Amino acid sequence: MTRVTVVIPTLNEEASIGAVIDAIPRDIVDEVLIVDGQSKDRTVAIAQEKGARTVIELRRGYGRAYKTGFANAEGDVIVTLDGDGTYPAAAIGDLVRMLDAEQLDFISCDRLSTLKPGAMTATHRFGNWALAFWANVLFRVKIRDSQTGMWVFRKRILEGLTLTADGMSFSEEIKVEAWKRGFRCREVPIEYSPRIGEAKLNTWSDGFQNLRFLFRKRFSRKKK
Repeated sequence: MTRVTVVIPTLNEEASIGAVIDAIPRDIVDEVLIVDGQSKDRTVAIAQEKGARTVIELRRGYGRAYKTGFANAEGDVIVTLDGDGTYPAAAIGDLVRMLDAEQLDFISCDRLSTLKPGAMTATHRFGNWALAFWANVLFRVKIRDSQTGMWVFRKRILEGLTLTADGMSFSEEIKVEAWKRGFRCREVPIEYSPRIGEAKLNTWSDGFQNLRFLFRKRFSRKKK
């Protein structure tokens, strides 16, 4: 029987993490794993009260948190979410069933097709478009939303991916790798909601770092 683990990186998400965990369909999900970056509030306590397993990651970085989560996940299928309420946890059941029914390896959840008013600024929308454009040009893939943080995939494919990013670039890298390595991938539209709590994304610096990462990864691969 397929086991499903939901991995959620957190940092000071006490205002939202309880509701996020409550929305996860436990008839489908066997394990909720929180990878916490040393929150100063009650994030970890609330997550544990809700039945989640927690791992503390002392090293900083979005990608680093996910690598730790993937290494500790017990499920055969991994689902990722943010802890701020932006992603539709209630949709996990449908996505996992799609993964099985269509014999897919990787589903990436497209936020941009059905974006709710107020969920993303015009600057963020432009940045997402620009990063997806360059990912598609540089790696010859076809991805609408290269920065989404909700994915559903089979854990076994990680052995076939080269994941080097420890920061925000991890999100685009895992998609480029999954598509380029020939795994069965699909992009599925989801509803993306305004976040609860303070945003941690630095629009311009993170955006430029992600763009620079794409070029560096592309040309370092070319030299090999």
